[in-house]
Amino acid sequence: MAAHAAGRHVQLRAYADRICVFLNGNTVAEHVRCFGRHQTVYDSWHYLPVLARKPGALRNGEPFRDWDLPCGIARIRERLRNHVDGHRQFVSILSAVPEVSLEVVEAAALAARLFSADAVLNLLSRGRESLPPAPVATPAALTLGVEPAANCARYDAPRALEMV
Repeated sequence: MAAHAAGRHVQLRAYADRICVFLNGNTVAEHVRCFGRHQTVYDSWHYLPVLARKPGALRNGEPFRDWDLPCGIARIRERLRNHVDGHRQFVSILSAVPEVSLEVVEAAALAARLFSADAVLNLLSRGRESLPPAPVATPAALTLGVEPAANCARYDAPRALEMV
């Protein structure tokens, strides 16, 4: 997201219909141009890394006051508002959006019967397919020359000596 560009020199390109912000040649943000006076337009998703460090900004931050969230995510935000650490839990759910997608996080939020970050993040982790690890190539010096054979009779030999 765009919070990594905060406090750094960026290049701004203003077009007739949009404004683009670039950092080191990479697009950081692109917004529809606003021609009204005394208006500030926020894209709340740009501030997600800041929220991860300061979850209290969700409660008091200007970009999050009228944040239009999808239905499932808005519902879990309402439920978590009553918890002591509800803002922190909600921010941890939102932090999963860059890894998967907004639609997947919303589906997990709707499917979670227990309204907590742990329940939603658990559902998200179950949905990920983990790839099997790549096989490790065995060096030629470590390959077996003679395959070991199972011979249980050799274990009885020391016992036979004890009985004598």
